[in-house]
Amino acid sequence: MTKNAIVLGAGIVGVSTAIHLQRRGRQVTLIDRRDPGNETSFGNAGLIQREGVMPYGFPQQLGLLLRYALNNRIDAHYHLRTLPSQIAFLARYWWNSNARRHAIITRAYAPLIENSVVEHKDLIEASQAEGLIRKDGWIKIFRTEAKRDAAFAEAALWRNEFGVEYDSLTSADIARIEPDMTGDFAGGIRWRDPWSVLDPHALTSAYRRYFESLGGRFVTGDAASLGPFGSGWKIMTAEGALEANDAVMALGPWAAVATRRLGYSFPLGVKRGYHMHYAAEGNAVLNNWTLDAERGYLLAPMNRGIRLTTGAEFATLDAPKTPVQLDRAEAVARTIFPLGGRLDPEPWMGARPCTPDMMPIIGKAPRHQGLWFAFGHAHHGLTLGPVTGRVLAELITGEKPFIDIAAYSPQRFNP
Repeated sequence: MTKNAIVLGAGIVGVSTAIHLQRRGRQVTLIDRRDPGNETSFGNAGLIQREGVMPYGFPQQLGLLLRYALNNRIDAHYHLRTLPSQIAFLARYWWNSNARRHAIITRAYAPLIENSVVEHKDLIEASQAEGLIRKDGWIKIFRTEAKRDAAFAEAALWRNEFGVEYDSLTSADIARIEPDMTGDFAGGIRWRDPWSVLDPHALTSAYRRYFESLGGRFVTGDAASLGPFGSGWKIMTAEGALEANDAVMALGPWAAVATRRLGYSFPLGVKRGYHMHYAAEGNAVLNNWTLDAERGYLLAPMNRGIRLTTGAEFATLDAPKTPVQLDRAEAVARTIFPLGGRLDPEPWMGARPCTPDMMPIIGKAPRHQGLWFAFGHAHHGLTLGPVTGRVLAELITGEKPFIDIAAYSPQRFNP
């Protein structure tokens, strides 16, 4: 008999997992309260970050921490009134970001990143989404020689250890490849290996259509209604009760609440982020995904316009929008590129689900049969969706995962 499976959460991780399960003979129903790709997967920098082998750590230098405490930066912002509830998570995050521990985590994290482009390539071709992809990398620009030289040294280490390819850019190189950008830049890096996505929501939608072409289906439903039923699982959907042998929770920042109902406790933090699309003034053209590294924002030439994305906002998941970082970033971005008017009626906001050890949670629930977890991908949800979907589907169907996923086990937080 064909086994049934349900996947809760229709972001890039959930859709990718549903595809790989359907490919392996499961009859899969993808469930979300909204259409696929309309939550965290909707708003991101649109990068499949093959170079992102080192997860984003918590600052360790006292001077930098004091500057962040002023709460006036683009790359990080916090809600003072919510800090007490986040202290435990932030303390563990800081502890894991120590140089020695961070190096260990990076080596454990790298196999996911190293397979990110090739696993996306599989789904991009299968879903006929090549028109949404660029394969010319992205650039990081620096305003000071000290930051530039430190980045060059780090990039050389990454190339030697993880095979990441890059080009060192001079200020003249930046002027040549971005003639409409102005500024006294000391240099930059072009990461060669990453791919960029012209419309992340459209890519998730293309993957969803491919999933349905394989015989899978999408229905709306509420993860709060999931519960054990016999030897499997049951959930209420818009089409009534649905039963399945296996249930996958790919609920992003909402996973902590959903798993708590079943007796689990995951230290899942939230980093919120914002974006806005802009026209370009006159005939100006932005050619590359460009990170202004020392200011902490990114400009991306997407189908909807030039997308400006911000850094991390530490706040509760349900707190009202406070897009102060976006306003700060826009003011700086206008000094280096001729941005026109805003194209969106209001800033978009999303929430990145983060673990204190900076690695996702992928694997079997420790205390339930047929329950599986796939969340906590932080800044690399888009990047890691397909590789996560493949390894989890392999695990569920009894195959040996093609990479070692022991480091991402849910048991590290729930023995």
